[in-house]
Amino acid sequence: MFKFLFAGACTLLISACTFTSSTKENVGEALHQKAMQDMVDTDRTFSDACIKSGMKKSFLEFVADDAVLLRPDQLPIVEGDVIKFLSAQEDTSFTMSWEPSGADLSSSNDLGYTYGVYTVFAKDTTLKGTYLSIWKKQTNGKWKFVLDTGNQGTGEVKTAE
Repeated sequence: MFKFLFAGACTLLISACTFTSSTKENVGEALHQKAMQDMVDTDRTFSDACIKSGMKKSFLEFVADDAVLLRPDQLPIVEGDVIKFLSAQEDTSFTMSWEPSGADLSSSNDLGYTYGVYTVFAKDTTLKGTYLSIWKKQTNGKWKFVLDTGNQGTGEVKTAE
């Protein structure tokens, strides 16, 4: 009888531990997926803001204080120089937007990246290229990009006739 009760208690204990472990994993996965979705949504909101408010204002809103920009034919633009660089940009002759096509997030849910295709619409030209943004969750819970880079040309350049 004692063996039967002991075996039953062990089975119940193992089941409880397994349930607790899988519940923690499910909660952890749900938090991870929510954080990933928040980051991707921030990238989309950033793109929408570029269309509505202009590139300069939007980049200044979503850039982290310790950000790095990688631009063609330039050394990396870092930290305080990022704000100076972005503030000097002319953005009245074009609009820019993008759509993330992929993303990943660290297991700590505070650092990740998005990538995709961007489009620049000018008066008589549409240019497409690829981009990569690395995002870091700030202490206030908002996502800001800490690295932004793009690559011109995806073979889809149209010129108005």
